[in-house]
Amino acid sequence: MDLKIRGKLFVVTGATSGFGRAIAESLLEEGAQLIINARNIDKLKAFYDLHPDTIEIVDGDITTDASISKLINTIGERELDGVVINAGGPPAMSFVKSNISDWDDAYEHILRWKVKLTKELIPIFERHNYGRLIYIESASVKQPIENLVLSNSLRLAVVGFVKTLSNEMGANGITMNIVAPGYHATSAMDRLFKNKSETLGITEEEAKEAFEKEILTGKMGDPKDLASLTTWLLSPYSSYITGQTIAVDGGLIKSVFA
Repeated sequence: MDLKIRGKLFVVTGATSGFGRAIAESLLEEGAQLIINARNIDKLKAFYDLHPDTIEIVDGDITTDASISKLINTIGERELDGVVINAGGPPAMSFVKSNISDWDDAYEHILRWKVKLTKELIPIFERHNYGRLIYIESASVKQPIENLVLSNSLRLAVVGFVKTLSNEMGANGITMNIVAPGYHATSAMDRLFKNKSETLGITEEEAKEAFEKEILTGKMGDPKDLASLTTWLLSPYSSYITGQTIAVDGGLIKSVFA
């Protein structure tokens, strides 16, 4: 299926690993042009070397104002079709073990930068009355995950602001949706395996097996599956979907409205 995004310009943050890398590769397969961001300049250059004619790189920690300004300047006056707003999550911990400084950091790294970046992007999309924003969050916004109190709490704030903004932008050709992954085979799961193994006094392999038993499909997800959905949501075909939080979780979430 031709998604009609060949030659169109997209931004993907956190693009050198995990979901970001899978989404970037999926977009490239569809013939898109990309501006990719990540903190590790060497990994960015290695990715660029594979696709020098279709990728631009912007290095830096996207959760900082300086990196957001650098990205916006790189976009410039060009027509931008969509953005994938994605970065790593906070440390795994229980509420009892958390400190107020952990909550301050979580606000900075989960919520604040996404609000800041979105505020900078909306005028770019409004110039052309078109845009797709996809926020990669977590299945924890629909069903809390054990020992992830910071993610369980602050990611819900992202859902709140995205839903509210979708109401404001609905008539402008600008849509925004949240993709909420469950347990996938990415490095982000390693901290959960480690935390569970230490808490229960089991090996990390046993911890992984315990997580997999929670999934109806019985295995960790493939980031490519999430990437295919995200790529479609970035295309013109998704014009009637906005303000939604869509779980990609292998049946992890038990709610009827997952």
